[in-house]
Amino acid sequence: MKLSSNRSVLNWVLILVSFFIVSLILWNTYRFFQKFKDEERVKMENFSEAQIELTKTQDINGNISDLPLKIIQSNTTTPMIIIDSKGDFQTKNIDLKGKNSEEYLKQLSQKFAKENPPLQVVYDGEVLSTLYYGNSILLNKLKYYPLALVLIILLFVGLIYFFYRSSRTASQNKLWTAMAKETAHQIGTPLSSLIGWTELLKNENVNPTYVDEINNDIQRLETITERFSKIGSVPQLSAVDIVSATKTSIQYLQSRSSQLVRFDIKLPSTPIMVNLNAELYNWTIENLVKNGIDAMKGKGQINLELYTNIQDVIIEISDHGSGIAKKDFKAIFETGYTTKKRGWGLGLSLAKRIVEQYHNGKIKVLSSEIDKGSTLQIALKKITNNSQ
Repeated sequence: MKLSSNRSVLNWVLILVSFFIVSLILWNTYRFFQKFKDEERVKMENFSEAQIELTKTQDINGNISDLPLKIIQSNTTTPMIIIDSKGDFQTKNIDLKGKNSEEYLKQLSQKFAKENPPLQVVYDGEVLSTLYYGNSILLNKLKYYPLALVLIILLFVGLIYFFYRSSRTASQNKLWTAMAKETAHQIGTPLSSLIGWTELLKNENVNPTYVDEINNDIQRLETITERFSKIGSVPQLSAVDIVSATKTSIQYLQSRSSQLVRFDIKLPSTPIMVNLNAELYNWTIENLVKNGIDAMKGKGQINLELYTNIQDVIIEISDHGSGIAKKDFKAIFETGYTTKKRGWGLGLSLAKRIVEQYHNGKIKVLSSEIDKGSTLQIALKKITNNSQ
């Protein structure tokens, strides 16, 4: 417990440190963006001053000074539009691509005005021109850098989360597999002893009916042991008549269920072949039927219908129990989910694994109403002439 608590504190510390580092990066990026933007503003102010100096030089001696020209020519990145007092347009660092019209340039200058306040070139109290400039390509890229950084961080966090979840699931799977195999091993010891005692009872002239019933339960224990021993390993599938397998499973459940539970079974009269592991399939049917009986609190009717479509064999098991809320249709198949006071929530989880992972089928809640009952559906690929 103490180790778990220390890990929890460490996780929170790592989360807080990571949040602080990310915040620091974003803040510095924002500050850098603003500083770069201020430097571009200064550059544009120098550009406007250079235009004024250029005008002064021309008025005094008619010669053009090199320094203002160099300042004007040095701007090769910032897009700008200059509108003189006559309303004529000049552009720099703008790819017009055939859009060299006054209407387009007016719209672009309005856009630039929203990005940066325009600058006026004033000489002798007269406004010679107005300078509109937008953000440079580098500044625009820098503007989206924090967004890209946040996206990368989210992807990294998502990767860590899925890795952690996968590792946790793998650990749980190993735990369940080890528990199942250990259970199978533990059952095997008294089972061997029971078989020996049964042979002794036969020699003691005990009622054969009693011995037969004990043998049936021993066979049942052997089946359970085999099922648990197969967890964690890839089961062998073979062509099996699913109608016969379903009938066998239901007959066993009928003989072991209370007389308060009625069964309505609808099975085809002809065999239907499916690639199946009969033991695991029977386990699935038993889990679903027992789940339905529990939902009815041991009293009511279980309906089982088996039919086919073009590709699949469909098995539907219905009860008249408490029902399932729609939001829990998927949750009931998760390991550990249970509404019972006692129980580990493994039955439907195992059924899902057997059907979907081992048999490449589908299992789902077909329909359910609270206090009216539920229908669960299994779909398995049937063997056709083309697939043989």
